[in-house]
Amino acid sequence: MKSRVEHQLRREIEIQAHLRHPNILRMHTYFWDEKRIYLVLEYALGGEMYKLLQKKRRFDEPTAGKFMYEIADALVYCHSKNVIHRDIKPENLLIGSKGELKIADFGWSVHAPGNTRDTMCGTLDYLPPEMVTGQSHTAAVDLWAIGILCFEFLTGKPPFEADDQSKTYDNIKKLRMTYPSYVTEGARDLIKHLLQLEPRSRMPLSMVLEHRWIVTMVKKKTDMVEAEKAKLAEKHKAEERYRVNKQLNDSRQGPNLED
Repeated sequence: MKSRVEHQLRREIEIQAHLRHPNILRMHTYFWDEKRIYLVLEYALGGEMYKLLQKKRRFDEPTAGKFMYEIADALVYCHSKNVIHRDIKPENLLIGSKGELKIADFGWSVHAPGNTRDTMCGTLDYLPPEMVTGQSHTAAVDLWAIGILCFEFLTGKPPFEADDQSKTYDNIKKLRMTYPSYVTEGARDLIKHLLQLEPRSRMPLSMVLEHRWIVTMVKKKTDMVEAEKAKLAEKHKAEERYRVNKQLNDSRQGPNLED
């Protein structure tokens, strides 16, 4: 057991230390003593994605779309380096100083150039059907995971969640899920093309980045951020004008001296 944990930790360090992408948490270095291993990681000022999602209950579509673009872009990079993450979920994501998504935990990741894998790993609600049915898997498990993630971003819970493990497994194998009425057709289309039982039928990441819903939501989110910046700038200008005018008025009135 101890040697397996050590091997997994060593693999996690080796993988994350070599990844350089704006949406992947940077591992600067690591060191150890007799009792512990210490990882020196980039500071994610925005905190934990899971806690933000809990606080908001669900994200609006522009926010979800922006996060989906960022994680898809990060996974394009990972897969180009033959790295499969295998455990994408809100708990393994952080938020940077500019509100950007950061993949932060590579504990189940593997470097697998051209190979399939057999280890069942990850989180129950995010397991792809090939793992549930005991088949080997490829990088397509990450495509399934971001489909689940998109649904959870938009609704606050994963699509196949059930009272017990066997029911969750059954829901996954039968693609048994229900969309709330507020989830738009564009978002449903993206999720549908990612949550395919056949791994080779899942939408590739390059097409995720170009999906009409993603492109539209990223633009909306950018416009919202720019509008908020303009609003704050105008507020600061108004406060500065008030401060200057008050100083002028005070100086004109002069001291209030009594006989």
